[in-house]
Amino acid sequence: MKKIKLGIPKGSLQEATIMLFKKAGFNIFVEERSYRPSIDDEEIECLLIRAQEIPKYVEQGVLDLGLSGKDWILETGASVQEIAELVYAKQGLRKVKLVIAVAENSNIQTVKDLEGKRIATELVNITKGYLKKNKVNAKVEFSWGATEVKVPELVDAIAELTETGSSLRANNLRIIDTILESTTKLIANEKSMKDEWKSQKIQEIALLLKGALLAEEKVGLKMNIEKKNLSKLLSLLPAIKRPTISELSDKEWVAVETVIDEKVVREIIPKLKKAGAQGIIEYPLNKIIL
Repeated sequence: MKKIKLGIPKGSLQEATIMLFKKAGFNIFVEERSYRPSIDDEEIECLLIRAQEIPKYVEQGVLDLGLSGKDWILETGASVQEIAELVYAKQGLRKVKLVIAVAENSNIQTVKDLEGKRIATELVNITKGYLKKNKVNAKVEFSWGATEVKVPELVDAIAELTETGSSLRANNLRIIDTILESTTKLIANEKSMKDEWKSQKIQEIALLLKGALLAEEKVGLKMNIEKKNLSKLLSLLPAIKRPTISELSDKEWVAVETVIDEKVVREIIPKLKKAGAQGIIEYPLNKIIL
């Protein structure tokens, strides 16, 4: 049987990735100390691998498909085919940033002040490229982890990935510049994409993942409204497309159904009620396929 070899990122993205696949319709099960998760799709074989390593393994064909950050794709220089951008991270649906941070009381204020300084990071190549672009000479050293605690005793600054900046603040660090913004990418081996069966399977997986991610930010709304109030109600409803309007047994009333951003629900429901809507139902979505 033909199979797709899929790399699931181990570490900070692991839980969020498994939850995303679940919403997309794939149940992944990780046993303790196992690097071969099981999945309820016999055409997929999963491997649990550090996100830093996935781009190279995809490039080499060890994996057909994998998820890794834009930062690690750039850092490794891997030649892969980007299938989809999936904007999610450990703590939510957001991009992460690679930033330069220094001690709160440091005299370093701008990138130019890094001249002759020592910087620790896991993303050595990207950081060196950033310094070169800014015509700054500084020593960049690889960090094996716990990078935040190295300032100021061991290094003058760090280049570190952050979602909210809370960990940096907790370690009395402040950001002086952002090197890049990074998102999770679904990447494929170029040779695999030339295989008709694998390419189709990969595109199907991408479609479902994108649909699941889009649904994360939206909810469905159903309600009933008298026809005389319908135009007022529709003026309040943002939607991907026009709302669905259905006749009811009472000819003076219609049912309205739509999809909206979850973040506006708490603001819009009182307005819908005021406009005459009744029987308002909010419900979660698993996938939205555009």
